[in-house]
Amino acid sequence: MTHKAVFQVLFLGLLVYGVAGRAQDSIPVESTPDSVLVDTIVIRATQDKIRNIPRGVNLTNPVISFKQTKPLSKPYKRFRIPSFWEKENLLGLNLSEVAFVNWNAGGDNAITAIGRIRFQRNYKFRYVSWKNDMEMRFGWNAQEGRQWRKTDDAIRISSTFGYRQDTISNWYYSVKANFNTQFADGFKYPDRSKPISRFMAPGYLFLGAGASYISQGDKFNLYLSPITHRSTFVLDQELANNGSFGVEKAVLDENGNVLKEGKNLFTSFGFLVTNTWKTQVVKNIALDHRVSLYTDYLRDFGNIDVDWEMAFNLTVNDWVNATIGTNLIYDDDIRFDVVQDAEGNITDAGVPRIQLKQLLSVGIAYNF
Repeated sequence: MTHKAVFQVLFLGLLVYGVAGRAQDSIPVESTPDSVLVDTIVIRATQDKIRNIPRGVNLTNPVISFKQTKPLSKPYKRFRIPSFWEKENLLGLNLSEVAFVNWNAGGDNAITAIGRIRFQRNYKFRYVSWKNDMEMRFGWNAQEGRQWRKTDDAIRISSTFGYRQDTISNWYYSVKANFNTQFADGFKYPDRSKPISRFMAPGYLFLGAGASYISQGDKFNLYLSPITHRSTFVLDQELANNGSFGVEKAVLDENGNVLKEGKNLFTSFGFLVTNTWKTQVVKNIALDHRVSLYTDYLRDFGNIDVDWEMAFNLTVNDWVNATIGTNLIYDDDIRFDVVQDAEGNITDAGVPRIQLKQLLSVGIAYNF
């Protein structure tokens, strides 16, 4: 074979190898397909109106209007760190007044005022609930031609501590302390010679343990205490000598002289049930209900002392409100129609009666 033939064979081999290499490199490499779908977006300058609307179809076109916007009625409150304490501070003054000038039907000018202070400090977190409440009320009436008279008088302090085993149940193991008394002397008007009640005469102190049912929103509270100790204080010695409010009266001789002073303290042991309930009846009208039932194991079990208070609070705005309320009391230790002889000796101890008070007032209140 000549040199020319050899050169042709080598050239043909290189050509075949190059074509084969290029053909191998031109095979496309497999790649992962793109799964993102691209939708068609249609932008219209104007929206075509629907001319024929089928029956039963309610179509509304959103309209942005600033004519119905209103300014904030209350100032904006900055963020505060959440607390498990809830508090209420209330100062209230209710007034009623009547005045006459050349009034042919007659009448006396009069003004009545009732002041009220209430403080609450309540703590609730997981297993613990602690409620503290203090309320003080005092009212007086001034009428032309006579001395002022007391219309309302109360001091109430209560504290209830509860513990539950889990966060699902609304029942708590509870201990409760409750104290009630009054500010000023009470009289059986128009007689002002002898007071029928005074500060700490009477004064009531309840100490007990039991169970409480407290609703989720703390609007309903039921307390059952089969172990309750009640102390009745009569610190006015004259009332204590008369045996007022259930205390042991004084021992007198034939001439009415005191041989042994009456006791200032009377204690009892019994069963106590209390309930408080707050609910919104209708808009701007709220119901505030409180009842206390107590019976003594030792003296007369089954004879129940009742203290029931219910009030409808009508709110006009943040400052002005009105109250319609009633208070019913029955206590077997409070006697009426006591009969005394000429020497002051009690010949008839009297009988217990239902006490009822009704209140209708309009006034102002300040919460802070």
